[in-house]
Amino acid sequence: QVQLVESGGGLVQAGGSLRLSCAASGTISDIKAMNWYRQAPGNQREWVAGSTSGGTTEYADSAKGRFTISRNNAKNTMYLQMNSLKPEDTGVFYCAADTTLKKYWGQGTRVTVSS
Repeated sequence: QVQLVESGGGLVQAGGSLRLSCAASGTISDIKAMNWYRQAPGNQREWVAGSTSGGTTEYADSAKGRFTISRNNAKNTMYLQMNSLKPEDTGVFYCAADTTLKKYWGQGTRVTVSS
């Protein structure tokens, strides 16, 4: 079992920055990859960025050049540094951990970018 807790969301102006955190607990060794998703109100949950345990990172086109994943392995925490935020980045950001058996989700942290 894996538990995920996101934090760091908030209200920012366009062009501003936020750093989201995803703290994992439980059977950390089972995690194969971790990903960030965004869900805007009334919209589908969309993939934003992801990282494997080996350190490979990938980003959605909308995030490339603005968002960066990093990790603090000692704290079992993955971060999403978001710069140059746009109103279209607004939504609830979810952290997900992939294991062989299941995809685990955090509770989400809300990001609102005002224009």
